[in-house]
Amino acid sequence: MANRLRNTVRCSLVTALALAAAQIPTDRCWAADYSVGSIHITQPWARATPKSATSAAGYMTVTNDGAAADRLTCSTDAAAQCQIHSMSMEGGVMKMRPAEGGLEIKPGETVTLKPSGFHVMFVGLKHPLEQGKTVAVTLKFEHAGAVDVEYPIAAIGAPAPGSASGGDTMMHGGSMMQMKH
Repeated sequence: MANRLRNTVRCSLVTALALAAAQIPTDRCWAADYSVGSIHITQPWARATPKSATSAAGYMTVTNDGAAADRLTCSTDAAAQCQIHSMSMEGGVMKMRPAEGGLEIKPGETVTLKPSGFHVMFVGLKHPLEQGKTVAVTLKFEHAGAVDVEYPIAAIGAPAPGSASGGDTMMHGGSMMQMKH
């Protein structure tokens, strides 16, 4: 009886561990960190888009380890334009605007581009962004130079890398968001 109970517990534990391992997000494993000059980029990622979407967003964390401020702009072959945007709430309405001249990263500062905040905006998508693939972006820093970054694509509406779904599902251009350019 004791051996049967031990085997049952052991099998249950092995099954639970196998199921947990199967749910480990894989996109964290293939997201890379990048550096150019005194700038360090971590956790780049983007969200998948519906087939009819004309825009998408990318996210990351940028650290300036230098002694001078730097300014971030971008480009990509995946869209007609690549811009840095900010999002803010004004009068209960979410508004999005391009950061004129790019985004300043002050010396010693870490800026996280994330949903509902600053983000990379792909305007005029040439094709949908598909979960499990990547989108190539060239990040351009005024002083540090340029670096090519691969953004792993998470699920539509994913709140962060490694999330299957859910979270902030408001789509750019959707009826709930007013975009002001």
